[in-house]
Amino acid sequence: MRTKTHPHVAEGYNKDNITRFALDSLKNLGVESLDMLLLHCPPTAVYHSDEAFTTLDNLKSQGIVRNYGVSVERIDEAIAAMQYGISAIEVIFNMFRLRPADELFAAAHENNVGIIVRVPLASGLLTGKFNENSVFGEKRSPQLQSRRKFFDKGETFSGIDYMTGLKAAKELKEALGTDNLAETALRYILMYPEVSTVIPGASSPQQIVDNANATQLPPFTPEQMAIVRDIYNRYIREQVHDKW
Repeated sequence: MRTKTHPHVAEGYNKDNITRFALDSLKNLGVESLDMLLLHCPPTAVYHSDEAFTTLDNLKSQGIVRNYGVSVERIDEAIAAMQYGISAIEVIFNMFRLRPADELFAAAHENNVGIIVRVPLASGLLTGKFNENSVFGEKRSPQLQSRRKFFDKGETFSGIDYMTGLKAAKELKEALGTDNLAETALRYILMYPEVSTVIPGASSPQQIVDNANATQLPPFTPEQMAIVRDIYNRYIREQVHDKW
């Protein structure tokens, strides 16, 4: 269950609000304890203030929350969160966003923190089904990518220029020899043992089945892993690697 402070500012992540969110969730879900409570992309300042995490520790000691974690926009936020008693980090990771594998996964493993992967298909770019004429809803429109008034730029298409993403996706599909880039992209994520779970979207029952089928694909070979890294370095790295 997702709740949010209004306005979405660091001061909103205080003891009263977090406690109320947790208790409301217990009531709405009809449970005695929350298995996992995630703070969803709080402002960066929250990671450098003890109040939110002390409150979560207190809720955990009372049995209201069994585990808690954070969903982050940036790697530095994830690293900062690990100074507290978090159990999980939700982060964008996919073939077009490789920095977490370089700078986060090992630290998470060392601290026994699970990785929840979101935006695994780069908002659909890694399905390999988009082209220059594809039509999108307002929130995912390439024309709105840079308008952070609405959302973090890195949330849509992993922050990549749309046309660049199309070229990279096409080359991935050809170089990996796949007709189903979406399942292949999900299988790539599962090559990282630090990943606990993946959150792919689905708009139909068949897409749910297709997503699950990714687990049955053979592991990537070292050569295939190198292909992904090479295409990332040539097309994507300069645009996104140091931003998130």
